[in-house]
Order: sequence, then C-alpha cells, then structure tokens
Amino acid sequence: MTPGAAAPSTEHELVRFDDVGVVLDGNVLLLEATGTVHGGEILALTGANGSGKTTLLRVLAGLLEPTAGTVRIAGRSPDDRDRTFRTALGALIGPPQTARDLTVAEHLQFIAATWGTPAAAGAEQAQALLEELAITPLGRRFPHELSSGQSQLVSLALTFARPARVLLLDEPEQRLDADRLELVITAIRARAEAGAAVVLATHHPRLLEALADHRLHLEDAS
Repeated sequence: MTPGAAAPSTEHELVRFDDVGVVLDGNVLLLEATGTVHGGEILALTGANGSGKTTLLRVLAGLLEPTAGTVRIAGRSPDDRDRTFRTALGALIGPPQTARDLTVAEHLQFIAATWGTPAAAGAEQAQALLEELAITPLGRRFPHELSSGQSQLVSLALTFARPARVLLLDEPEQRLDADRLELVITAIRARAEAGAAVVLATHHPRLLEALADHRLHLEDAS
C-alpha cells in the first residue's frame, strides 16, 4: 500500500455537504454548494478566483463554520477537537506548520510517530514518501532552505504522511513544473485507488483531465 494511504473503503460515502454557504461580515464567500464523495473518488472544485473553492475546503476541514447547510466527513460533523474526525482527515490548505530545527525527513517521521507508527516503520515511510515524490535529497534539508516548488512537494509529502480516509487539497499543482506535476497526479490517484475520498480545488486542465471523477463548478460569490 502507498505510504500514508487510507485502507480501501470504496463502498462508503465519506464526504457529504448539502446547501453549504458562507457569509462573513456581510460578504458572501460561498454560494450554496452540494456534493458527495465516496471512497475511491476524486471531486474537483472549479470556478473563478473568489468563487469559494478554498472556503468550501476550509468548511469541510472544520476550519470555518458554514452560515448555512450541513457537512459530514466520514459520517461526523467537522470538529477539530474530535480525534475520530481528525484521524479521518488530511488537508493541505495553505502552507503546513513546520519547525525550523527539524529536517524534512524528521518532520515526516514526527508525523508518523504522532499517529502511532513505530520509529523504524516511520523512517521507512518517510523514505518511501521522499522517493515517491522524487525529493529524496531534500530529506536532509530544513524547510526554510527549500525553493517554492520544493516546498510544495514537501507540503504534499507532509500531508500524505498521516493516515487519512479523506484528503482535501487546495491547488496541489502550485509552483510545479510538468514533470513534478505528473508525479503529484500519480500520488493523488494512488491514494484514491487505496480508498481515500479526495476533494481538490484546481484551475489546472491537466489535473482535471487526469484526476477528476466528478466536478463541482462554483459560481462567483462576489
């Protein structure tokens, strides 16, 4: 099984959101949106800047309360204080927090240990993730030493390092050249094939062509 991938569960509806809308300080951030994603499926969120793609991902992740509608992730309401919810969800929405004095490999091992992986297995998983995304030499470097494209690949590795039945990815293609983009496409598809439900926001035609089992186009909320 791919490192950090979820156990197969393709028969289950893992993401459901019904008539979800967000209004903040009188501004409409997200018009009402509805969708479902089962294990093994990838839903692509599309729409112009300002249409609410990132806002919807933040709602699904439990980072933002919706003004209207309901959300279920693996059958539960989003709640950061609920360990079962946190265990089900992996999200890359903005840069992940990193420690200046830990190398990339040490970050990956730390995440694995946080979720109960023994040290030796965590080191093996970290190495496998680095190899999967073709960033093995970066394992010895510190996050602040990376270029923007390298940082994006490391951010994805950090997201994949934890178990997750649901993956939320905000423009995972950012700052990647064509070769690295294909590696990321393969990595995301592998996690869906292992049973994860994936929701990603993207403008990129290649990602949509290669990954989207379903699409939800969001109308401009401005």
